[in-house]
Amino acid sequence: MSRIGFLFPGQGAQHVGMGRQLAEKYPAAQRLFDQANEILGYDLAKLCFEGPAAELDSTVISQPAIFVTSLAALEKLRAESPDVALSCEMAAGLSLGEYTALVFAGALSFEDGLRVVQQRGQAMQDAADATPSGMASILMLDVEKVQAICDQARAAGVIQIANYLCPGNVAISGENAALEKAVELAEAAGARVVPLAVAGAFHTRLMEPADQRLAQALARIQLSNPEIPVVSNVDARTHQDPEELKQILVRQVVSPVLWEDGVRALLDAGIDEFYEIGPGRVLTGLMKRINRKIPCTVINDT
Repeated sequence: MSRIGFLFPGQGAQHVGMGRQLAEKYPAAQRLFDQANEILGYDLAKLCFEGPAAELDSTVISQPAIFVTSLAALEKLRAESPDVALSCEMAAGLSLGEYTALVFAGALSFEDGLRVVQQRGQAMQDAADATPSGMASILMLDVEKVQAICDQARAAGVIQIANYLCPGNVAISGENAALEKAVELAEAAGARVVPLAVAGAFHTRLMEPADQRLAQALARIQLSNPEIPVVSNVDARTHQDPEELKQILVRQVVSPVLWEDGVRALLDAGIDEFYEIGPGRVLTGLMKRINRKIPCTVINDT
């Protein structure tokens, strides 16, 4: 019998139209969007369903949007395959997706999770606005080569590896001048470079103003012990203590995402079947590069 793990996507998975079919078909999904509209004070559902894309792509909107749409997709799974939802033994989420995983694991209520995600998005947007910066995926180079490129580009500003995603795919993050230099060096080394649709240098020290604001937001809510283990982006380990979880979530904003290590930790724990729950199918693609023998089923809004 398979041992099931759930994976929840992060920022960048958003697209206009996401969640519309979920809300139309599943009353529980519609209720989540209705609750979100009330908590956030604006029509999140309309932005998800109709856009415009420029507004949906902003950090302050895209983070709540992906969080709610992912949990709406979870309601689709619960409606169509309740045994799968009940059988899940472990979970993980990519950056923002870690909050979704913690809601699924019972450590965080939907309402509190959404409030924190809203404040996280605003704090990260403000930090990004303070320093022109961005991110890019570097494909087809090993980690050592990408690290050497960042070291060389650092003369132009802050630049580092921010996401260790899978073999041959890492994301770099930094100030614009340093990022441009690193992209130039990576392309010269034979890499394919994909700019990421994010507002700034996430998972670097340039987000330090945001981590303290996030700590304040987390201090105002209650976390519980997760009912199933959730693997952290920060250290690829699981954590049970609610105060420790809060500290990990604060560190996550300024720390590299160890996604590949986290997936390997799930595999080492015996998880041998995955479900990617939320918009897009990025995590399924990463899984194929980490271990193509492991099945990963996409549960999204189509």
